[in-house]
Amino acid sequence: MSALRIIGYIAAAILIFFGVLFIWGAGGPEGGGWGWVFTGAISVLLGFGLIYLASRRKAAAEEQEVTLKIDLSGDVNLDQLTCRSCGGALTADNIKMVAGALVVTCPYCGTTYQLTEEPKW
Repeated sequence: MSALRIIGYIAAAILIFFGVLFIWGAGGPEGGGWGWVFTGAISVLLGFGLIYLASRRKAAAEEQEVTLKIDLSGDVNLDQLTCRSCGGALTADNIKMVAGALVVTCPYCGTTYQLTEEPKW
């Protein structure tokens, strides 16, 4: 939860608390009458408005798209990837990142396996 959202909820709680106190105090023997009721109602409405704005902002902030770009050093020769099981040609669409590991799913035979990198030497 972000600091701005926490501050918004605290400010809303304070506005609602004092708004209820103003409305409640308007009926007392030394109350301010309809002026206090109006002030309390505005304060309560502002408090609920802050709660609405703070909770609404959460949904938009959760959606994120991460793009990983790899910069390979030196000259790199790309080989055609083939399935270990059936020998079918694989494309980049068949490779997914699952829990930090590259997982290949063959579109021809349905075999799923983790892609391992051969040593460079």
